[in-house]
Amino acid sequence: MSLYEWSRLFLVLYIIVMVGFGYIGSKRVSGADDYATARAGYGPLVLALAFASTAASGATFLGLPGLTYNYGLSTLWIAFLYPLGIYTGILICQRTIARYGNFAGVRSIPEYLGERYRSEALRLSAAVFSLILLFYLAGQLVAGLVMFEMMLGLSQGWALGITTTVLLGYVTFGGAHADILTDGLQGLLMVFLALAILVMFFLGVGNGGLQSLLENLREQDVRLVSPFNSGAAITASVWAFISLTIAHIPLGLLPHIGNKIWALKNEKARIRFLVMAFVFGLILPAITLGGALARGVLGDSLIIEGGNGANTALPALFLEIFPTWLAALLGVGILAAIMSTADGLVISTSQVFANDVYRRSIAPRWHSHLSNTVLDKNVLIISRFITVLTLLGSAGLAWFVIDMNVVLLVWVGIGGFAAALAGPLVLGSVWLGVTRAGAIYGFWTGAILFIFIHGGLISGSWLENTTLENFGIWFDFYATSPYSAATLAGLFAVMITYLVSKLTEDLPTDHISEILRKDA
Repeated sequence: MSLYEWSRLFLVLYIIVMVGFGYIGSKRVSGADDYATARAGYGPLVLALAFASTAASGATFLGLPGLTYNYGLSTLWIAFLYPLGIYTGILICQRTIARYGNFAGVRSIPEYLGERYRSEALRLSAAVFSLILLFYLAGQLVAGLVMFEMMLGLSQGWALGITTTVLLGYVTFGGAHADILTDGLQGLLMVFLALAILVMFFLGVGNGGLQSLLENLREQDVRLVSPFNSGAAITASVWAFISLTIAHIPLGLLPHIGNKIWALKNEKARIRFLVMAFVFGLILPAITLGGALARGVLGDSLIIEGGNGANTALPALFLEIFPTWLAALLGVGILAAIMSTADGLVISTSQVFANDVYRRSIAPRWHSHLSNTVLDKNVLIISRFITVLTLLGSAGLAWFVIDMNVVLLVWVGIGGFAAALAGPLVLGSVWLGVTRAGAIYGFWTGAILFIFIHGGLISGSWLENTTLENFGIWFDFYATSPYSAATLAGLFAVMITYLVSKLTEDLPTDHISEILRKDA
């Protein structure tokens, strides 16, 4: 059988399994709240796999090997520091978010912020700004497109259409239950694939051994085996990796990941969940080493004129060194990584309209006469309808950004949101002195400043011919890194959150007591 035939066989089996889990998930949906959160529905192991796989995404499984293919082993810092940032943030914030979120019955991170600070303005701000995550979703669809194009020989249009359709097939009806069940299985596949790549790297598969691989990379470009690579701001220095870690602290709290916190069955399982999620989160980025293997086997053929681009490094490696059936099977593992993040993004985005806009803002004003049962039914219908629209809109966006590196593309979507959450969510979890005004000012400071820094609207050239000229040069170089931009914006947002909170009215003491309650 040919590669295309094997790939189609495994794809059909994969789709059947995913749709099957989606069906099981749909049977578990008891209402709109269940559709949005799968509240208290899963144990620590399944949820840890689902959480880690959602945090990893297609950016990890295609984008990071692509960066390693381009910039060498310096990108390993990215692979193993970003989980440290993510799970540090979860460790800091989960206890407060889980307890108060369950107590207040919230269904999304924007709704949590609104309840936490008793602010409709903050809830709507977070809900509207979360739409920028459509860039993140588009990045996953681009990654799926790459896989279908290479493994099935499809045109880009057909590849994008199939990726979108598969997601529609199981997410629309199963909601958060389908998301967690499929992500748990996909996470397991991803762990096996990452471990396989780790073993392959140390054996130097396809390169005649590890030493031969390193010598090959050194001969191509000595920077490929250096701990830093000055060719890109994301790998150039110690600052690049410090900013990488800090930038990822709020990432695990973004709506598509953070929403899963409320699916944990009980508080006693919190530590076990965190430990398991962190272990899986450290294993999955080992896939990055596949980019080094690909560079050793393929040279620079993917990035010279006429090449397929660095995003294809891992599947191209599989095709080069493995039998067709095994390459096709491993390709399904990469597809699992892509889908595991995309489905969570779809669910969280649908809740922006169904829950944060309709249920919390529109319904109290114009549908206050509806019973809770009817209202819940309306929210569920809207959730499913918006799910479809979200996928179709993101597919259109993906079509226009096909050639961008997947890692850098998704950070256009998540960098601003991560910076925005640094004040009200991260600082607000360790310091209950954050006020309503402090949270709002901090949120928009982080969001807007990221856009200004990464978008080049703030320029270090303004400091030319001053004593700070060298800082201006440094700033312009690192502003191109979304991690640096998110870190600078996030740190400034925390400062603004703190200062404004010190100057404005505290939240009521009875509300603070609710946040602290142990039985929530």
